[in-house]
Amino acid sequence: MKTKLCFLVFLISNVIISQGPSNLLAVNNSSFNLHTVSSKKTTTIGANGYTFELLDAGVNTPFSEIGSGFFRDKLIMVSSKKLGGLAKIDPNTREAYKELFCLDIDKNGALSSPYLFSRILNTNASEDQLAFSPNETTVYYTRSSKENSLEFKLYKAVLEADSHGNWINNELLDINKNNVSIETPFVNHAGDKLYFSANFDDSFGGYDLYVSDIKSDGTLGSPKNLGKTINTSYDEKYPSLSLDDKYFYFASKGHDNIGGFDLFVIKNSKKEYKKPRNMGNTINTVYDELAYFLAAKNKGYISSNRPNGKGGYDIYTATNDEILQHIKGKVLDLETQIKLPNTVVVLKDEDEIEISRTVTKEDGTYSFSVIPFETYSISTFKDGFKDASVEFFTNRGSETTYKKDIELITTEPIIAEVENEMRIVLENIYFDFNRYNVKEESFISLNKIMKVLKEHPEMKLAINAHTDNKGRNSYNLNLSNKRAASAVKYLIKNGISKDRLASKGYGETKPLIDCKTNCSNEDLQANRRVEFVIVD
Repeated sequence: MKTKLCFLVFLISNVIISQGPSNLLAVNNSSFNLHTVSSKKTTTIGANGYTFELLDAGVNTPFSEIGSGFFRDKLIMVSSKKLGGLAKIDPNTREAYKELFCLDIDKNGALSSPYLFSRILNTNASEDQLAFSPNETTVYYTRSSKENSLEFKLYKAVLEADSHGNWINNELLDINKNNVSIETPFVNHAGDKLYFSANFDDSFGGYDLYVSDIKSDGTLGSPKNLGKTINTSYDEKYPSLSLDDKYFYFASKGHDNIGGFDLFVIKNSKKEYKKPRNMGNTINTVYDELAYFLAAKNKGYISSNRPNGKGGYDIYTATNDEILQHIKGKVLDLETQIKLPNTVVVLKDEDEIEISRTVTKEDGTYSFSVIPFETYSISTFKDGFKDASVEFFTNRGSETTYKKDIELITTEPIIAEVENEMRIVLENIYFDFNRYNVKEESFISLNKIMKVLKEHPEMKLAINAHTDNKGRNSYNLNLSNKRAASAVKYLIKNGISKDRLASKGYGETKPLIDCKTNCSNEDLQANRRVEFVIVD
C-alpha cells in the first residue's frame, strides 16, 4: 500500500504562524477553528466555560491519536492507526506501532486527512511526541526500540537547507541513559529550554518533569528536576507553556486528582513554583486528559480517552471563555479615612513585573482587571504619604469583583531652609479649579502644619499662595489671596491662634518655573503652590 508523505514545501502558506513554534505552535484564529469543518462532533460545555469538540473528518480513529504540535501550516499528531492490513502490532499496547502524521490546514481552517510526516523520522519502531526550535530548523523527537516499545529515547535532527523535509544529522542525545525513558519534549518560545518527562534515578516516583538548557549548537545541558512542587510519587508528563511562557501546563496522576491523568497549571514564576492548580472538572474527568497545548490565548487542544470519543485517545479542541474578574477599592488616609485622589496605583504580578497602572479618581477609587488564581501586588505612590504595597490572591474561578481598600500613612513635614528663608516643607495644598476652598484631601496636609505649630507654640507662619500664569493677572492675584486666606481659616478653626498666622497671595508674579507662554502641565502644576514660611 502506498502512503502519502508530508514533504514540507516552503511556499506561501494559507495559515499564518503567530508565534514561534513549540510542541504546539500558535496559529491565527482561522487555523485554530478546526472544529468548524467537522462533519460530526461531540460537544460538552462545562460550568467554567470550557467547550470541547471532538476532531473528526478523519482525524480521530478507533485507535489512539494525540496532538504533538504545529510545523509550518501543518498539524502534527501521533497515531497508532493501522496502515494497511500488514501493520505490525505492538504487544505492549495491542495497537500498531505509533507513527507521526500531519494534516494540511487550508485558509478556512479545514483539515486534510492525515498522512505520514516523514520517512526519515518514522521507522519500524514507535515514534512519539516531538518539538521544534523557534526557527523550525531543529526537531527534538522521541523513539522507542522494537525490543521495548515502552522506553523512549530523545533524538535531535536538523532540517537540511533548501530541502523539502529532509531531516539530517539525526543523533541520539547524550542525556539518554540505560533503562530510562525520555518522553513528551516541549521547547519554550524563546528556544533556550527543553522540558520533558523522564524516569531518571532522581525522580520522586514514576515519571517526573525535567528541563535542560538548549545550547547554541542545539545540544542539551544536564537535566534538572523541576522539584517536588510539580513532581509527585506518581507520573507527570506532557509539559507545555502558554503563548507568553507565563503559565506551565502538565498532566499528572498525582496532586489533587479527579482520576487518571489530570491537567494542571502553575505560574511559570522566576521565584519558586507554587502549588499547581487542577484545571477543574470541566476539563478533567475520571479518565485521562493530557497533551494540553494552546493555539490561542483561550483555545487549545487536549487528548483524552474519555468514552465519548472514537476510541483509544482522541484529540479535542478545548475553548475556555475568558472569565472577567476585577479588583476594586479606595485609597484612604489611615488616620482620617479621607479618600485620596490622584494616587498612583500600580498592579504587579508575583515576579514584580508591572501589569498596569492607574491614578485614583476624585473619590479615591481604583480598578484593575485580573485573572483567576493569581498572586498580585498593588503598590501606591502619593506625595505626602509613605509608599505602600499589599498582596492579594484571586482565589475564585468565576466572574468576581474583589474589594481591597488601601490605607496610607502620612509622611512627616520637614523644617528646612528654602530660598534663604525657613519653611515648613510638605506636599502641595490642592484646590478645585478656579476655586479657593481647600479640598478635603489637603486637610491632611494642613493637619501636619497644625501639629508643627502645636509642637512649637512660639512659631509664627506666613502662608503664601501662588497661581500659574493662565488667565488675567488681576484674577490670579485675587484667587491666590483667597486661597491663602482659606488655609489660614482652616488652621484657626482647628485651634491655631490667628495672631500666629498671616496670609498673602502673589498670583503669577513668583513662578517656580518661568516658562512664560511655553508651560507644560507639569510646569503649571509646580507654579500652583502654597508655601508655609516661618516668621521670626
